[in-house]
Amino acid sequence: MKLSTRTRYGTRLLFELAYNYGKGSQLLNVIAAKQDISEKYLSKIVLQLKSAGIITSHRGAKGGYELAKEPSKINMLQVMNSLEGSDAMVECVGDAGLCAKSRRCPARSLWCKLEAQTANLLESTTLEDLVNDYKALNKENEGTYYI
Repeated sequence: MKLSTRTRYGTRLLFELAYNYGKGSQLLNVIAAKQDISEKYLSKIVLQLKSAGIITSHRGAKGGYELAKEPSKINMLQVMNSLEGSDAMVECVGDAGLCAKSRRCPARSLWCKLEAQTANLLESTTLEDLVNDYKALNKENEGTYYI
C-alpha cells in the first residue's frame, strides 16, 4: 500500500495547524517552508481540506489557515477520506458488485479485514495524537544544543 503525495503532504500541513492550534491563523508560505513543501502544491491541498470542513481560511493582515475544529476532534480517517476521495483500498471491498468473482474470491476476505483494521487505526488516531507523538519524540532533545 502506498499513500499519495497529496495525503502525505496534507498530513504534514495539518500537523502544523494542529501544533499551532490556538495561536491564530497560519500562513501557507510559512508552513511550506517549515515542511519543505511547495506552496503551490499546498494551495491545492488546502482547497480539498477546506471543502471537507477540516480547515478554515481567513483573509487580511491576520489571514491564513487554521483547523475548523480542535485537533482532538479530527481523526486521520477523515483526513484520508477528504484527500484520497475513497476509503476502500480495493474496489470490491466497498462494492462487491464490481467484481463477478467477489463472492468466491479467497483474497477479498483478506482485503476486507485489512480495510477494517486500517480504518479502525485511522479513526482512533487524531491530529492531537500526532502532535503528542511529535512532542514525546523530541522531548529527549530539549535543552540539548550543538554548536
